[in-house]
Amino acid sequence: MASQNVPAAQQSELVIVANTLPVRREEVDGELGWAQSPGGLVSALSPIVREAGGCWVGWTGGADDAPEPFRHEDILNVAVPVSEVEVAGSYQGMCNSTLWPLYHDAVRPPEYHRHWWNPYVAVNRRFAEEAARRTALGGRVWIQDYHLQLVPRMLRELRPDVSSGFFLHIPFPPIELFLRLPWRRAVLEGLLGADVIGFQTPAGAYNFTRLADRLIEAEPQGETIRYQGRDIRVGAFPISIDTDRYANAALSPEIRERAEQLQQLRRGRKIILSVDRLDYTKGIDLRLKAFLEWLGREDRSIRDAVMVQVAVPSRERISEYQILRRDVEELVGQINGEYGELGVVPVQYFRRNLPFEELIAFYLVADVMLVTPLCDGMNLVAKEYVATRLEDDGVLVLSEFAGAAAELPDALLVNPHDVNAMAATIEQAVTLDPEDGSRRMKAMREVVRRHSVHEWAAQFIEALV
Repeated sequence: MASQNVPAAQQSELVIVANTLPVRREEVDGELGWAQSPGGLVSALSPIVREAGGCWVGWTGGADDAPEPFRHEDILNVAVPVSEVEVAGSYQGMCNSTLWPLYHDAVRPPEYHRHWWNPYVAVNRRFAEEAARRTALGGRVWIQDYHLQLVPRMLRELRPDVSSGFFLHIPFPPIELFLRLPWRRAVLEGLLGADVIGFQTPAGAYNFTRLADRLIEAEPQGETIRYQGRDIRVGAFPISIDTDRYANAALSPEIRERAEQLQQLRRGRKIILSVDRLDYTKGIDLRLKAFLEWLGREDRSIRDAVMVQVAVPSRERISEYQILRRDVEELVGQINGEYGELGVVPVQYFRRNLPFEELIAFYLVADVMLVTPLCDGMNLVAKEYVATRLEDDGVLVLSEFAGAAAELPDALLVNPHDVNAMAATIEQAVTLDPEDGSRRMKAMREVVRRHSVHEWAAQFIEALV
């Protein structure tokens, strides 16, 4: 077995396998070192891995960059090497240009290039082999996301003694879309190597079960699939946020002081906020068009509201993303050129990644939060905004096609493909009765409070026992 390469005493009872490590390189006092990466997944899983004496298998994010295994904050980090050719074929190609658009309802046409498949297989195999080496006899392995869909089966072939789980952070598409994938059977069988397969929503679990039933004649039995003599659990495990972290940050005197400074954006107006990666699945262009339409109403002007759009740069080497950036920035220019006045513009646009403290300050000043992706596995921004509204004020406008909509029905739900409906919902949001708004926000805050990312992680790992 592959595990013989690592002495049993150095193997782990719990191994996380993710596209990237939970740390990133940072320069401190002129020296390059490691710091914990930001994000909910890392903050949720790190304490559990640390307590179990576990390890995390992942990529550093750099081509041909694979330092020797090292410990950071009591977690063993095991870097998997990925070559420049594999970054291009597996990550930029198969993951970002094929699987990402396909799984997001093909809102942009996926590209299918056969020369991307082999690098994807090679990278998945390398991750599986490293996980097999690092896992103790009868241990548990939790595999994360669409980059590594072949790992469960590969790992089972190498280490049939371990329990493995797979969680998909993005949507799983309807069968009619998935069947377009030339490697559909290989991906499906790869996932079915896991003992537990988790999705963000019941719809994702249903799509997968239906696919398995049709494509390989697996036997769905309630929340399990019977396949090759094994019972595989399939279900929804909606991810959440570190609720306490966001609520406590909202009480920080320093952050509240910064929020007061940001009030200068207001100038007597409502502040409408959106925070997204600059990605075509987020519907930024349609949202801006809806705001433009709202501004054009006879009873509205730039004196009524300002829209703050934070667009975090993403995948800038890919042409689709370059085109999206150009289109969004041209639209911002059009709106400001058409409706702006001296010293006052209707859209404040920031193309950057905000530090955590700055992000919370923006949440605190926002009267309305627009979260309108065309398709999204969950969308944690919606939950982050809700967690910071400690006085039960503020209005959340949420896409029907975000996974969060299933948990937050008290948001103002909208079809992001319908510009007219979005403009009408913006009007509803800025004029919402305060009592109604408070009732809605209170209900949503309770949902987010009761279901934190730590509970999500613990629930999934318990399912692997």
